[in-house]
Amino acid sequence: MGSSSPPGGTTGTPLSVVVVLFGATGDLAHRMVMPALVELHERGLLPQRWRLIGCATDRWDDEAFRARLRDSLLSSELGLLEDWDAVCRRVGYAGGGFTDADPGALPEVLARARRELAAEGGGEPLVVHFLAVPPAAYPVITRGLGRHGLAAGARVVFEKPYGRSLVDFEALDALVRTVLTEEQVFRIDHFLGKQAVQAIYALRFANRLFGSQWDADGIEQVQIDVPEDLDVAQRAVFYDATGAALDMLVTHLFHVASQVAMDPPADVADPESIVAARDAVIGAFRPLDPVRDVVLGQFEGYTDIAGVAAGSRQDTFVAARLWIDTDRWRGVPFVLRTGKRMARKAQRIALIMRPSQGPLGAAVTGRNTIEIDFSGPGAFAVGVTVSTPGPGRALSFAHTELDLAEVPGGEPISAYASLLLDVLVGDRSLFTTSHCLRAAFTAFAPVQGPQRPSPLPYAVGSWGPQEAEGLTAGHGWMLERRAR
Repeated sequence: MGSSSPPGGTTGTPLSVVVVLFGATGDLAHRMVMPALVELHERGLLPQRWRLIGCATDRWDDEAFRARLRDSLLSSELGLLEDWDAVCRRVGYAGGGFTDADPGALPEVLARARRELAAEGGGEPLVVHFLAVPPAAYPVITRGLGRHGLAAGARVVFEKPYGRSLVDFEALDALVRTVLTEEQVFRIDHFLGKQAVQAIYALRFANRLFGSQWDADGIEQVQIDVPEDLDVAQRAVFYDATGAALDMLVTHLFHVASQVAMDPPADVADPESIVAARDAVIGAFRPLDPVRDVVLGQFEGYTDIAGVAAGSRQDTFVAARLWIDTDRWRGVPFVLRTGKRMARKAQRIALIMRPSQGPLGAAVTGRNTIEIDFSGPGAFAVGVTVSTPGPGRALSFAHTELDLAEVPGGEPISAYASLLLDVLVGDRSLFTTSHCLRAAFTAFAPVQGPQRPSPLPYAVGSWGPQEAEGLTAGHGWMLERRAR
């Protein structure tokens, strides 16, 4: 075990930790954060001495918040743990809200938790503030942490979106820097915590078979495809103010693209090297051309949803062709797609290889592909040309897949649990930096400008507007082809 009181910027597992969960009664905390924390407890990855303090405007007591946690676990894959009573004893609540003007009950509740952990032999605990709140609340909570003496030595997790435009990002980032050092700040994007996205490193750097082809000489197109069949009715007000492009493209899909496209880090075992490599490639993203390289869509019936403005032109679908101006990827389109109420839910990366140049090249009808399914535990797949069994010399295209959950000795961990563990040990390799987000918003800025395309209608249960097919340069979307 590491130091009993690690400052916000050092690494090592602390002897004790207090997680302060802002927005504790909200949907994100309920679905993602609380189950992730308990998952770490169940797997023995938390310090033995830990506390969870919920903080929200609701004037609940400890028992009401524990009941909320119980419901959260029952709604997740974890279910109720055998040591539920022991978990309950570690959980408290600070109601009435928290602002820069009024800290509510949090300072008192946090001080009590610190005293309890010290009495248990845990020393001075690491404090992690997790902001599972709407982005509009980030400034007031950040100022409050500084004003009420709760920032020193703590780590602070900000959910996405960290800013809503380049200008908005710069203002938020300037404020955060007045209260926290960069080493204390963990800007979370849970797609980076997904097992298969992390496993790109092993696929690429530990396998010559794939790594030797991972550039413009071997790859003709990269597709990152994240269709969703979900509705937005449960969060219509948020969604109508945000849209698919801001909610998903400039955050999740850009960051997955950076994982695929970065040059080899100087040291793949060093978090700072990984961050530097990812920052460098995002800095090479060419600003999107909203006229030629972006298609927006809106599913039919969207404006009939309660909470959506009449006549709203918000996008519920976006497809974009991204160009990366590095020697490794110059001229290779990264085609990104996501949307709501689509034909199915999936999360897929497809690297489409250039045509075979061998003696059988003219007879080959399909392209070799390297595919990564990054939903759940994840999977790797390859598409290859093979000889068709039987008489003659016909060729066929075959597709084979390896489920990562079946790898011997594997024990998959959820994305949020993985990232929360990284926060505890101070590993920043899967978190975004100021440089990264500044570059991402710069590349995205044209879509928020006067040339933003009008959303095209698409049917619920479809693959989105047909016009998005044109971005694939005749390849079509690999995910759709697999579904046929």
